[in-house]
Amino acid sequence: MSEEQSESGAPIYRHEPGESSWTPPNMEDSCMEAISGHIEQHIGPIATVWHEILSDLVHIDVHQVAPTADRPFWTLVTTGMSDLPMAAPAGQKEWAFAELMICLPKEWKMGEIDFKDERFYWPVRWLKFLARFPHKYRTWLSLGHTIPNGDPPKPFHESVSFDCMMLMRPKTVSTEFWTLPIRESKKIHFFSIVPLYPGELELKLQKGSEELERLFEKCKVSELVDPKRRDASRKDWWKIW
Repeated sequence: MSEEQSESGAPIYRHEPGESSWTPPNMEDSCMEAISGHIEQHIGPIATVWHEILSDLVHIDVHQVAPTADRPFWTLVTTGMSDLPMAAPAGQKEWAFAELMICLPKEWKMGEIDFKDERFYWPVRWLKFLARFPHKYRTWLSLGHTIPNGDPPKPFHESVSFDCMMLMRPKTVSTEFWTLPIRESKKIHFFSIVPLYPGELELKLQKGSEELERLFEKCKVSELVDPKRRDASRKDWWKIW
């Protein structure tokens, strides 16, 4: 892992896989039941759990909450990422445990057969990939972190222009959902993953994540995926505000 700096002064890390072979997950500190209860208390009933069949390092499941009148979209939340602590740096150990979420339009095809088509599966693939990422690469993920799809980045699928994910505070849930205290030494933080356009990533690298989040707030960008949403980095979009 090498460190660089963006124009905003934020560090850029280039990760390479470690040399460790496949490692079965240690689930002695699994909080699946507590997280499931947290989801149902603050979001809604869990309709389906996509269980991982073969797991490396951590066992990642995806909990699915179906659309309702109050939340007319699919909500997907991971469990398993928080089974192990991330390699948070000194002074940031409080942020060592996390889980991730993303939301998809109610029209999104969600069947097992549909997910054989990457056009529908890429958000789920990235949810699972990022949940395992900090353990595989011995690093950490937290607010404002961005993870591009390759170097140089390429679109997640030919049907979209997004090529990067950014971690943010979830916008579609109450603030009470953001954290789940397990014990004094373990507090799970819930982050949303938001797909970015190339220009939005460039803006974040130049001016920092806070500037991009400010624009997202104005443009009402959240973890609810809209494949056709406007690019918040485009100056003609800024003029509206």
